[in-house]
Amino acid sequence: MNDKTNDTRQHILDVGYELIVTKGFTAVGLAQLLKSADVPKGSFYHYFKSKEQFGESLIEEYVRSYLARIQSVLNQPEMNGRDCLLDYFSRWLAFDNGVCNANKCLVVKLSAEVSDLSDTMRVSLANGAELIIQALAQTLQRGIDDGSIAPLNCHEVASQLYQQWLGASLLNKLMQDQSHLELCLATTKQRLGTNS
Repeated sequence: MNDKTNDTRQHILDVGYELIVTKGFTAVGLAQLLKSADVPKGSFYHYFKSKEQFGESLIEEYVRSYLARIQSVLNQPEMNGRDCLLDYFSRWLAFDNGVCNANKCLVVKLSAEVSDLSDTMRVSLANGAELIIQALAQTLQRGIDDGSIAPLNCHEVASQLYQQWLGASLLNKLMQDQSHLELCLATTKQRLGTNS
């Protein structure tokens, strides 16, 4: 693909993300997406065979971008593994343009909605979640190696932490109350133990 093609495709994905993270996948119609992106229907179908394929591409792009962003947080050389993990999870509570970061997560937004709707989108979300868990597990291992975290089963604990944060994020959305995320952070600090 040339630069203009990449730019147009990326523009559709960027606009689609903003619409879908706010309204959900099924609530955003193709006409609304095309109007918001200011692209003709033919351009959409040039890049995506269907709305489902667009959804799969959106999830894959979100995961790719998210992993790139969190690597800079999880691999801060001046911090130990435990502190990198706590910095990462603390960012779930942060606000950006008045929206809690936990509310911008496509995994949180789409998991229940698309799991029964589209198997390809479900698999893309599941693969993305596993990649995030792997990144957390690597940082847990780094913490064990640098002595800031006591020995543990890294993949198991990474899975538990991620599940806990997804659940707290859902309750945050449901109740519009950050206390669930705050409790989750306190529990995460306890689970990771005291800093050496």
